[in-house]
Amino acid sequence: MKKIFFLFLLVSVSSFSQEIALLKYSGGGDWYANPTSLPNLIKFCNANINTRIKPKPSTVEPSNPDLLSYPFVHMTGHGNVVFSDSDVTNLRNYLNGGGFLHIDDNYGMDQYIRKEIKKIFPNNNLIELPANHPIFQKPFPFPNGLPKIHEHDGTRAQAFGIFVDNKLVLLYTYECDLGDGWEDPEVHNDPLAVREKALKMGANIINYIFTN
Repeated sequence: MKKIFFLFLLVSVSSFSQEIALLKYSGGGDWYANPTSLPNLIKFCNANINTRIKPKPSTVEPSNPDLLSYPFVHMTGHGNVVFSDSDVTNLRNYLNGGGFLHIDDNYGMDQYIRKEIKKIFPNNNLIELPANHPIFQKPFPFPNGLPKIHEHDGTRAQAFGIFVDNKLVLLYTYECDLGDGWEDPEVHNDPLAVREKALKMGANIINYIFTN
């Protein structure tokens, strides 16, 4: 299965267009938060780092076999998250097979998502990524690591990862609000510099997936 999925990734990157998706999970949390985030990130990446991603992201549920069709899946929200046994199995197969899940805590998800991640990888711990990790290096340099986009409680932004065979397969961005920075300007009234910082970090994530 792993070889098949890696082959898909190679084909998808070299074809006319790639496709990414938003994860629709259960539990009551607002998986649909930040509706303009992914479209804006896609637009930025296509304009600045030569990706050819379809402008409208798909929506996929964790247990859906179609999950394996997407090289990048994004997940966000403020509240509860519950992965069923079938969700866990499919997500584990997806991530072990070459997929990539980016979870962006929109403030309020942390207490729920950590135990769900543990269901997927009971023997793997979330590891904080150092500032010199490649995901912070290119195409846009972030010498201090994950940027802070929205301030809520004075804590620093942190990026955590799950690694499979030394490869980053799950990225969890915490105390950052990265997805908020991708939204339309009028949603949060962020300064242009803040939005650009968020979009550039998002582009680094996309670049890392498509080049590793």
